Formats: sequence, structure tokens, C-alpha cells
Amino acid sequence: MRYKAIGQKIFARIDRGEEIISSLCRICEEAGVSLAEVRAIGAVGSFTVGVFSPRTKTYKANSFKGDFEIVGLSGTVTQKDGEPYLHLHAAFAGADGAVFGGHLNEAVVSATCEAVLDLSPGSIGRAFSDEVGLNLFDI
Repeated sequence: MRYKAIGQKIFARIDRGEEIISSLCRICEEAGVSLAEVRAIGAVGSFTVGVFSPRTKTYKANSFKGDFEIVGLSGTVTQKDGEPYLHLHAAFAGADGAVFGGHLNEAVVSATCEAVLDLSPGSIGRAFSDEVGLNLFDI
């Protein structure tokens, strides 16, 4: 993984075999990022995404292995308990064009991943909502 800050953005290259979320967390820790928007493209060999049920307040996880393109990955970086908190959603396309996606739990890069963090001044925390069952923006 390599990254470079230019103005209010960080451009990152996440390399083959590296996990996307842990790599982005490490960048945020090293660069002192407390608030940002994330976008990425690339290719992965495995990933797990989830779909949240507001009724049961649980995620159903779906895991995939194979050759997949990241057709869209977006989300936010905020803070929870003084640590970077990433909330990411992603869509991945297989060789047949079928797309799978949801809340990103894990993704391992197979070729490369190009991510951009669009930094904002300040910070926003997270607070758990008993009503919803998720860590929401603490605004």
C-alpha cells in the first residue's frame, strides 16, 4: 500500500493481497484523517458484503471468491472512540457481468485498488442507536 496527500485529498494504491478496509484504516491512522469521503475502483479476488435488516437489527453476510472488478466503492471516514471508523458500501462485477454488493465487510485485492479520500476539516463521531441498531453519525 502506498499513498500520497495532495491538497485536501489522499490518493492511495492498495496492492495485491492487501485487505481494503484495514489498509484504509492504516492510512487514516498514519495521516491523522478524522473526516473524509472515500471512493475506490480496482479488482478483488474475494470479498464479503452484508445487507442490514432493520427489523432484526442484524446483517446477512455474503462471501464471494473469484475475479471481480470493483464497479463502485464509496463511504465515509468518521471517528468512534478516538479511532477511524469506516462505513463503506461496494458493488463488484464478475466475469459474466453479474453484480453483487452491499455493506463492505472485507475485500482482498487481486490486482490493484485505487482509492481517493476527500478530506474535510473537523470530525464527526459515531453513536450507537438502540432504535436503529447501528452506529450513526453523532451530529
